[in-house]
Amino acid sequence: MTTKTFYIETFGCQMNAHDSEKVIGTLISRGYTQVETPEAAGLVLYNTCSIRDKAEQKVFHRLQQFKRDAGKGKVFGVLGCVAQQEGEKIFEKAPHVSLVAGSASYTKLPQMLVQLEQGERRVTGLSLDTDETFETPFTRRDNPHRAYITIIEGCDKSCAYCVVPFTRGPERSRTSASVLEEGRRLAESGYTEIQLLGQNVNSYRDPSPAGWDFATLLARVAGINGIRRVRFITSHPRDFVKPIVDAIDSDPVLCDHVHLPVQSGSSRMLSAMDRLYTRDEYMRRIDWLKSARRKIAITTDIIVGFPGETEADFNDTLALLDQVEYDSLFSFKYSPRPNTAALAMGDKVPEEEKTRRLMIVQERQRAIQIRRNAASIGTVQEVLVEGRNQALGQWIGRTSQNRTLNFAADGGGVENLVGQYLDVRVTRAGPNSLVGESVM
Repeated sequence: MTTKTFYIETFGCQMNAHDSEKVIGTLISRGYTQVETPEAAGLVLYNTCSIRDKAEQKVFHRLQQFKRDAGKGKVFGVLGCVAQQEGEKIFEKAPHVSLVAGSASYTKLPQMLVQLEQGERRVTGLSLDTDETFETPFTRRDNPHRAYITIIEGCDKSCAYCVVPFTRGPERSRTSASVLEEGRRLAESGYTEIQLLGQNVNSYRDPSPAGWDFATLLARVAGINGIRRVRFITSHPRDFVKPIVDAIDSDPVLCDHVHLPVQSGSSRMLSAMDRLYTRDEYMRRIDWLKSARRKIAITTDIIVGFPGETEADFNDTLALLDQVEYDSLFSFKYSPRPNTAALAMGDKVPEEEKTRRLMIVQERQRAIQIRRNAASIGTVQEVLVEGRNQALGQWIGRTSQNRTLNFAADGGGVENLVGQYLDVRVTRAGPNSLVGESVM
């Protein structure tokens, strides 16, 4: 490498974003300096996502853009899910890449850096045979108020469309003591919001003698002095149990928002996807959430066009949207992924039909969100202030229910409100956000 400078670009989910924070911290601890552009860096890293093929294509496009810099002392590395999925084939597709490492190998990142510094041209970290989680005391956190804590890595499910078990490895939970210790350190450093992360966060099982389940860990993290909000993502319905709802109901520190991916409203499709629950079993969990004393916002993921999805199956999904009335959702067209069972399934849905169904889902959900957000008009919501929209002269806040609330505050915006918790009265609502005025 010409210099100990690095640039990292992150694709994908919160897990990837937090992994990048830990990678950055590890690099800085070894004397590297982060720079803002790949052109200025000696080490260029792409932390990748392979959930959908578009993200994967984007990574290889980035690599091709810098192919001309091969041999000029610049070192390239591919991290994360695409690295694990493609393995050493990346060296064939992009010969100027020197490092290929999946997330299960990040614990060995310092050793891999030494190999790169010594001039090795092909360094890999692709083993999934590990019971370790990627913990590091060097995590570099750019948000001074909200912090991620990974409590479990990997997944033991085998959903027919999903590459995560292959790219992230088997489930490995951290000890409850290490999670609480990290939470206390964050609180002492001034962080007020913690988000607990895992591919399947509610299958957490404390490997220490304490043996806590996820609901117990949630309650204990909420009890850390100085923490105002605790969130978690992502849940699998099979492992989502009533005590989680009871914990949220009993402690206002636990945010009243649950992301519970359903993927389809058809039990026939759920079986084909190997999701391990039926529509009725999923709705039982929705009933727990809707019966809570607190108003818990519910969000989800939807896949349209899975192999074999009929018009009747799709209509079951639309009926589910009407029945649950989600506060928001992420919707996707089915995307074939390597090493998944769905690859061998016949009865593929044509691409134009997937597009049609996706548009219908998004239009239906937009109407639902307009209604649900309008119900907030006149209420007073506590927000954590995240930033300011200078063009509109508004502050940007987030409610406990994970809604964005843009608001005006007295004083003309002179005082920096970022990081503060304020009460805001909602005056207007759109499909994706709320507008209000501070009542401080």
